[in-house]
Amino acid sequence: MREEKDMRVVNFGSLNIDYVYRVDHFVQPGETMSAQSLQIQCGGKGLNQSVALARAGVETWHAGLIGPEGHFLKETLDRAGVHTRFVEESAGSTGHAIIQVDSTGQNSILLHDGANGRLTPDFVTAVLDQFSAGDTVLLQNETSCVEEIIHQAARRGMRTAMNAAPANEKLVGLPLEALSWLLVNEVEGAFLAGTEAPEAILDTLAARYPETTVVLTLGEQGAAAARGGWRAWGPARKTAVVDTTAAGDTFTGYFIAAIVEGKTMQEALRLAACASSITVSREGAAVSIPERTLVDERVRQLDKGN
Repeated sequence: MREEKDMRVVNFGSLNIDYVYRVDHFVQPGETMSAQSLQIQCGGKGLNQSVALARAGVETWHAGLIGPEGHFLKETLDRAGVHTRFVEESAGSTGHAIIQVDSTGQNSILLHDGANGRLTPDFVTAVLDQFSAGDTVLLQNETSCVEEIIHQAARRGMRTAMNAAPANEKLVGLPLEALSWLLVNEVEGAFLAGTEAPEAILDTLAARYPETTVVLTLGEQGAAAARGGWRAWGPARKTAVVDTTAAGDTFTGYFIAAIVEGKTMQEALRLAACASSITVSREGAAVSIPERTLVDERVRQLDKGN
C-alpha cells in the first residue's frame, strides 16, 4: 500500500520549555526527593516533531505561540531548518514541562499549556491561507483549536496527521474520522479504543475510522499500521535506552517524512523505527533527534545484517 506523494508540511505544534530532572525513581505521592541533575531544554511534542521532519529532509513550517521567555525555542527551530514565520509571541507564559527521567531511561511528564492554549481560529485561518490542497497538516493534542484545524484542513483539501498525545478528555469528540493518519502509542490507543491488546486496538480504530490510516507504536515490539482490513507491521530496532523523551516525536516526524516522500507503509515504519532507536540512545528531547544521513546509514547497516 503506497501513499501519494506530497510537498509541504505545516505543523500546528506545541512549544515548551522542558525542565528535565534526572532521578533514581519517579517521585511518589507524599515523597520529597532530591534530583540528581537539572537541564533546561527546548521541548514540546510540536517542536520535537518539526525538528524531526526538518532533519528528515522535509520542507516544514511550524505554527504556534510562545511567551516572551520562549524565543530560544524559535531559534532552535530556525537552526534545525524549520520555517518559523508562523511562530508568534503571545502575552503570558510559554508552555512548559516538568520531566522526570529515571535510572532506566523512562520518563514522566507534567505539562502546562501556557501559550500553546492560546491559538485562535483567526490564527489558524491566517496560517492555512498560505497553504493549499494536497499540503499536509500535522497536529498533536497539546494546543488549542485542534478541532478547528482539522475541519479547516478538510475543507481546504489538505491531508492531516495527528499524534493523539497526550490521551485525555480533549480527544473525546474530535473529528478523528477526518484525519489521513492517526498516530498513537499503546496508552493512547487503549484510551481511544477501550481495549489494550494491540490487534484489538488496530481493529477497533480501523473500523471506527475507515478512511484513516491508524499507526500504533509498540515500543520494543515495533509498530503497526491499519486501514480498513489492511495491516502492516514494522520491527523495533534494539538499542541501549538512555532517554525515551522524544522517541515518539522522532517516530512521528520520520514517519510523515517517509510518507511525504512517497515511500511504502512498510518503508515508513522501518525508517521511523530506526530514527527512534537512535533518539532513545541519547539524552534530551530535540537535541537527541538524529539527522537523516545517520538514519539512512543505520537502515543500510540493518539491511545488510550488521
